[in-house]
Amino acid sequence: MSTLIVLLPPRDPAVPSQEWQLPELPFVLLDKSGRTQRAGRSALALLPRATSTVLMVAARDLLMMPAKLPPLRGPRLRQALPNVVEDQLIQDPQTCHIAVDPQPVAGGRQLLAIIDRGWFRFICEAFAAAGHRSVRAVPVTRCLPQAVALDTPAEVAEMVNAGEPVMAGSASVAPVMPPGVASVVPMVAAVLGAVAQTAPALLLGSAVESAPVSGTPRVELAIARGVQGEGLAVPANAVNATLSALAGAAPISLYMLTEVPGNEPSLAAASPAKLAAHIHGASPLPFEQLARRALECRFDLCQFEFASQPWRLDRATLRRLRLPVALAVGALVIAIAGANVQWLMLARQRDAINTQMTELLLNAFPKTTVVLDAPDQMSRQLQQLRVAAGELSPDDFLSLADGLARSLAPVPVNGIAALDYHDRRLDVTFKPEVKLDPDFAKRLARNGLTGAIDSNTGKWTIRNGQ
Repeated sequence: MSTLIVLLPPRDPAVPSQEWQLPELPFVLLDKSGRTQRAGRSALALLPRATSTVLMVAARDLLMMPAKLPPLRGPRLRQALPNVVEDQLIQDPQTCHIAVDPQPVAGGRQLLAIIDRGWFRFICEAFAAAGHRSVRAVPVTRCLPQAVALDTPAEVAEMVNAGEPVMAGSASVAPVMPPGVASVVPMVAAVLGAVAQTAPALLLGSAVESAPVSGTPRVELAIARGVQGEGLAVPANAVNATLSALAGAAPISLYMLTEVPGNEPSLAAASPAKLAAHIHGASPLPFEQLARRALECRFDLCQFEFASQPWRLDRATLRRLRLPVALAVGALVIAIAGANVQWLMLARQRDAINTQMTELLLNAFPKTTVVLDAPDQMSRQLQQLRVAAGELSPDDFLSLADGLARSLAPVPVNGIAALDYHDRRLDVTFKPEVKLDPDFAKRLARNGLTGAIDSNTGKWTIRNGQ
């Protein structure tokens, strides 16, 4: 089972919904064994197809917050969620899609992820129209490396008391606090590259970054605090100061996304090498590592009306199946019409044959008043004429007995114990000591008779075989 992992850009609030477009997206395609098959950057319509698709949703598009939920499920929970978060939102909660993390947090609460419903529907429908049926969306902040504990609690406590943030290099850190020191949630931050433009006018050009008047590019910043996350777009030279102000006394782990497919080294102001000159203390975070962590995330944002249902026929599938379904319906209509036409033709032939047989019967036997079954009535009338003329019928006793006598051959004549004639058949009972040879039935057939033995009584029933 192959898996396609795609990093999505954030929504540009200045672009109206009718002008939303997606730029070229970085992706990684993994096979069923987890090996990388392809990696690159492509337009949505040209992305490779896979059994399942995982979308990493931008941190700026999500508001993640813990909340106490009522004991509801399914559609009733979906209806109650806007009332739970309406005090925390500026936007109308009815226009937001709210997903619930299945893993509860402390205090019996659950983490909610809130995203603009129109934007999320645009993304889901765009991937569905491109042929991606099984789609799962995860927060990109859940794909960042997790914090680990320090080996020197005293050193962490000293830094926390001094009000200095703890900056980590290649590994995130979380303080192990001594008694009397308040616990601090470590912060994990990642620079995910320059701000991508999604405005239609800028998608046609070569520029993929936004820079203020000073010339410093603005970058996407994803921040994770435990299970919660947030996103910012800040100038590159303000990343360290912004993180220090947001972290306070909390330790910070800073990463920079590298090895992004399609980001070849260049002299642009937003190239990784140029960004590193503005950002200090950042450890490299390969794009493939970020993508593989998305596979481990169990928080799927595609819930309620956006839940992935591969068996459901969506609009894109119906459009693709329109021609095959029309051909199948047309073939069915033609088959039904052809069967009816053939039935009408055969019915006419049957009526014509019955009419001919009736005329033949009435011509041969004009005294016939009622015709129910012309062939049977013709046979009985002919049989009566033969009897009246003194001819033997093939079903008479004498005819059956004569054919039986010619068929006995090696069986002695005195081997017959009884003969019983009735209903135009001859029942023959042989003596117990008589053993019939296997060719007896064949000799009967050569003489125009058929014979069958009753396994219960041992009697042979002889009939005319014609």
